[in-house]
Formats: sequence, structure tokens, C-alpha cells
Amino acid sequence: MLNYKHLHYFRTVAKTGAINKAAEKLHLAPQTLSGQISTFEARMGVTLFRRSGRRLELTDAGRTALTYADEIFHVGAELEEALQNRLATRVHPFRVGIADVVPKSIAYQLLAPALTLAEPVKLVCKEDRLEQLAAELAIHRLDMVLADRPLPPTMDIKGYSHPLGECGIAFLAARSVAQRLEAEFPANLHAAPLLIPGEDSALRVPLLRWLERRGIQPTIVGEFDDSALMSAFGQAGAGVFPVPLTTSQQVMQQYDVAEVGQTQDIRERFFAISVERRLSHPAVLAVSEAARLRFQLQNLS
Repeated sequence: MLNYKHLHYFRTVAKTGAINKAAEKLHLAPQTLSGQISTFEARMGVTLFRRSGRRLELTDAGRTALTYADEIFHVGAELEEALQNRLATRVHPFRVGIADVVPKSIAYQLLAPALTLAEPVKLVCKEDRLEQLAAELAIHRLDMVLADRPLPPTMDIKGYSHPLGECGIAFLAARSVAQRLEAEFPANLHAAPLLIPGEDSALRVPLLRWLERRGIQPTIVGEFDDSALMSAFGQAGAGVFPVPLTTSQQVMQQYDVAEVGQTQDIRERFFAISVERRLSHPAVLAVSEAARLRFQLQNLS
């Protein structure tokens, strides 16, 4: 069984970077603390620190251990607070991973219903690549992952992809750029400066194939993993950029850009990935049900 006193000693040394400083904070003799750290390393079977001059640096194993230690003591603090305030309203954490290719405005629209539950939740969002988020979902460090594609079958992770909805694509641009595109859509995209999603985006390949099938050859001037950054470049006049139709009005208002065309031939899809085959988590259910209704109404309009 894990010795939590040793884990506390390790975490303190990792945070201070020196045995002497940590020993002072822990009210221990440096020799005693050093011995406790050695015992902890022997028990775990790994080396957690390496010396760099007068400081101690974490090894790869040490960085992994610190990540878990931080979470363990954070949960411990939450437990202590919950027990001390057990008469107060209980707020449950809802930990969501958001794939970095999912537009921020879409993420907000999808997650907002979780904040209106009768039993309140504290939303904890983490943004990263889908592969990293799926790994954290598998060890139950996340309750759900929002993504623009299902869980890849090549990943050796048990998880289930629940469709939330889909929509077409709008092409937006700064007003100065839009005014120069005189032809009818989509011919107005030919030779136009175009900003496209990065390689991790599920939208990238369908978008390029759609352009190719129509013989449209834009000038691709930028690729972006972050949709907000792409919108900022579009706002500055760098080029035309695609956004999901369900958020196009919001993006146009926020960035003061204009629509140059839209299509239903390219579909942007969104998924909730969970470890549950049948959804039961109240917050995940709220997100799923509200999303399906929202996308249905949007597709009918």
C-alpha cells in the first residue's frame, strides 16, 4: 500500500527542489528527510530525483509521480472541505477533456447545460489532443471527452463514442476580404486566401476533398490547430476561414467578419466520448440531450 507520508515528503521536496528547504518546511532533519525519500524510491522501485548542481530535478518517473501526487492531495483537500461543510450544498466536479480542435464556442454551447442541473456541478475543463485525453479518460481522470471524431479504433482504450450532432460549414472572412470575392459561392474561393484546420482536425480532409471535387484551388496561407487563433487571423484579413454553421452568427458578431458562403456538403460532427456504453452520469446526459435538440433545431432552420 502507498505510504502517504512518504508521498507528502516527496511532493514537498519536488516543489522546493532541495532537501534542506523541504526539511525546514516539514520540521525534519535533512538527513531524516533524505532517508525517507530513499525509502520511498526503494519501495516504488524507481529513481524520482537526479542532482543538478545544488538542486534536485525530477526524473521522468518523478514527474509522473508528482502529477498523481498533486491530484491525490487535491482530492484529499476536497474530501476535507466536504466533510467540514457537509451541511452545505454538495458540488460535484464534472471533469471534461476538450480536444484542441473543437471550437471554443461549440465547447461552451455543448457544456453549458451541465451548469443548469438541479444538483450543481463544478466544471473542470482540460484541453489537449484527443489521444492524450482518451488516455486520461481510461483511468477515470476525466468524466467525458468532447471531440470532432469518434474514438479511433487503433487506440487500445475502452471507450464509447456518443454522437452529439452535426452541422454544415460557413466560410467567413474580414469584410475587406469578402468584398474582393466577386464570384458566386463556391467559385469565389478559387485563388482566394484560405485558412484551414490543422492535421488533427476531422474537418480538414473533407474540406480539401470538397474543394478538389469542384476544381477550386484556393491559396492556402495558414493551418491552425486552434480554431480561435484561426478566427483571429481571419479577422485580421489573412484569409477566408471555415466555421461550423451552428456558431457562424456568433463568430461573425464576435470578430466582425462577413459570410462569403455556406455548404451542407461538408459536415462537422461532434462526439461525447465516455467509458459508459449507456450514459448515466447526470452532467453527461444533460450535455448529450441538449446537444441533440440544438443540432436538430439548427439543421431544420
